[in-house]
Amino acid sequence: MKIIAVFAAVSIVSCAAAVAADPPATPSATPVKHPSLKTCNKQADARKLAGKERANFIVDCRAGKSP
Repeated sequence: MKIIAVFAAVSIVSCAAAVAADPPATPSATPVKHPSLKTCNKQADARKLAGKERANFIVDCRAGKSP
């Protein structure tokens, strides 16, 4: 009778370990798209930016940062 109890306990533990071992997440098939330079330039024109402010805005816009 002890053998059956030990076998049942081992079976439960091994099944729980198999269920708990989730496969690693796969990366997304579609990469994150950031705005194009053309789009960022249009936004900078709309804000009437020039010089360093425009350059900084374009860099941030292309990086996907919201100003």
